[in-house]
Amino acid sequence: MMETCFLEGRGDLSEWRDAARRFLAAGLEPKAIDWRLRNEEQGLFGGDLGLLRNSDAPPLPFTTTTTQMSVPPAFLRLADAVVCHSDPGRFALLYRLLVRLKAERHLLDVKTDADVALAHRMQKSIDRDYHKMTAFVRFKEIPLPAGGAGRRRFLAWFEPDHFVVARVAPFFKRRFNDMDWIIATPRGSASWDGQTLRTSTEPAQKPDISDETDELWRTYYASIFNPARLKVKMMMTEMPKKYWKNLPEAELIPSLIVSAETKLIEMGRRQATEPLPFHHRLQEAAARVPDAPIAEAGTIEALRGEARRCTRCDLYCRATQTVFGEGPVDAKVMIVGEQPGDQEDLAGRPFVGPAGRVFDEALSLAGLERQELYVTNAVKHFKYEPRGRRRIHQRPNAGEVEHCRWWLTREIDLVKPKLVVAMGATALFSLTDRKDRLEDVRSRPIVMDATQTLFVTAHPSYLLRMPDKVRRDEELARFREDISRIGRLAA
Repeated sequence: MMETCFLEGRGDLSEWRDAARRFLAAGLEPKAIDWRLRNEEQGLFGGDLGLLRNSDAPPLPFTTTTTQMSVPPAFLRLADAVVCHSDPGRFALLYRLLVRLKAERHLLDVKTDADVALAHRMQKSIDRDYHKMTAFVRFKEIPLPAGGAGRRRFLAWFEPDHFVVARVAPFFKRRFNDMDWIIATPRGSASWDGQTLRTSTEPAQKPDISDETDELWRTYYASIFNPARLKVKMMMTEMPKKYWKNLPEAELIPSLIVSAETKLIEMGRRQATEPLPFHHRLQEAAARVPDAPIAEAGTIEALRGEARRCTRCDLYCRATQTVFGEGPVDAKVMIVGEQPGDQEDLAGRPFVGPAGRVFDEALSLAGLERQELYVTNAVKHFKYEPRGRRRIHQRPNAGEVEHCRWWLTREIDLVKPKLVVAMGATALFSLTDRKDRLEDVRSRPIVMDATQTLFVTAHPSYLLRMPDKVRRDEELARFREDISRIGRLAA
């Protein structure tokens, strides 16, 4: 015999729970129950607020005087979400799971089970609908009655896929506690008057209302839209098109997408000729610094002063400043990197960014003091490609390296290090004019002349760019061993 059960089916766990208790007590199998939704005329928005129930009421325990069955807390949480789904089969699914739990206590841990998997997919849909509602509700202010006073009043319309209004209402209570509001949807409504949060399962009609905040939303969205980061598929995932009709800013999206390529080209043209704003500020600040006393000719300080005015290649045009070497003028070891990065360009010092931190850590593990080394780069200006507000490192070409070799050669002549360390292929080319594979010359001393030895290792930025963690850890260990060898050679 088939038992038919009619439910409102508007996200209230208690009505399904009460029916399930009766069927469980009667020993009914899942296939013997026909779960149906009542077909009642939809109510209109603005109904009697006295019919709204308090959504802060706690759920009742899953027990009955007729029969008792304890269920895992995970099932209660799952059921509380699944009953909010719009799929008519949700009640039969929950009852099947309930009956199976009597014999299969750990059923919910079996993620591959068809019923369990379906319930979790429904739960995920509810969570997504909850998130979209918190993101896309747009309140519009309702004028107070003539001569009226009190708190401001707001109204919002939203079209959820499921019966999530009661679940999400406490979020809006916390978020907009200082104003009176009503959120109306085709699947129920919620209201807050400063004291009581109420929800209704009655469907509402879409109100015809707008206010000045619509234009503010459009202005805000147009100002934050970045054509360089436009990914239409990703945007459609985060802001599905079905929500656009209720978002004032959404009417701008088609035109912004169409014009994105043109705007991106314009941005590229400006970036190609205009340094970033901080470039000008730093240059102006440098101009206000009093001139330092003229250094004695033939010293490292005199060379550093000359390098500040270097125009030997075009890199100086967009870099913030020359990043010269630093360290003792009588250092036994000279470290030569490729070029300054973004943070080095701003600070005016070599190896102070992420790669510098990897380098410093390796020095510390090897028992070396950075203050005893002379640290510099093959190229003294930062070469980069602008992407939005970021500056992405670009490797200097052979011509730029050759122009800057003039400075590096004089640094070596003045410091006279016993050991010169080339970090990376660019440094190796600058020091030897050779394009050897790094692996062919790495990790062993190479005699340069009677007084100097060359040692080649990887550049620490190479380690940071490696996507595979296992390989990165291996290369990091190898780099640290190279630094330890440098310490032993220097001793």
